[in-house]
Amino acid sequence: MLELLQRAAPFLLQALWMTVWLGLVSFILSLMVGFVVAVARMYGPWPLRFPAIAFVSLIRGTPLLTQILLVYYGLPQLGFTIEAIPAVILTLALHAGAYTSEDIRGGIQSVDKGQWEAGYSSGMTFAQVLRRIVAPQAVRVITPSLGNRFITMMKDTSLASVVTVVELTRVAEQIGSASFRYMQMFVIVAVIYWVINSLLSLGQAKLEERMRRAYR
Repeated sequence: MLELLQRAAPFLLQALWMTVWLGLVSFILSLMVGFVVAVARMYGPWPLRFPAIAFVSLIRGTPLLTQILLVYYGLPQLGFTIEAIPAVILTLALHAGAYTSEDIRGGIQSVDKGQWEAGYSSGMTFAQVLRRIVAPQAVRVITPSLGNRFITMMKDTSLASVVTVVELTRVAEQIGSASFRYMQMFVIVAVIYWVINSLLSLGQAKLEERMRRAYR
């Protein structure tokens, strides 16, 4: 096992950076998607609200793997060719954005209506009340669920291997195939994923504690 790890270390290190980069970029984009969808669904007119509801239903009702394959292999048949890495980032962002929109919607709804009224009475616009008063309170409520979304996102990056993106799972497949030591390689990669997500969980706990102290 140690000898195999030493041989695979350079490839695993490169794949680790790719995994972390895919997860981080996709998560940031998913927050943007989630916020836009949540606001459109809650406050937009029907021409915006209905597509937002349909988007969430469609994404939540279909497997992520199927979505990745549709974007990477299906869109070229319609004349839209997307490289593997952008295709994975786009799909992960849209997929997580649908779930994140529900978290954000719940966070916004948790803020008392009196906060909105106080903001309007002071002369603020809708956007100003949302940005200055409601959003900060909603963020505190949804931080645990967003942290869980990020951890899930890091694990979901493993599906990028099906469209030839060289991340951790893909490296495990390649080295396992070359050495016929699949068990050892997938155990190594599983431990790496566990370490990454354990560190993220610790960071999430620290962030939640810091936010609780700020509101005491």
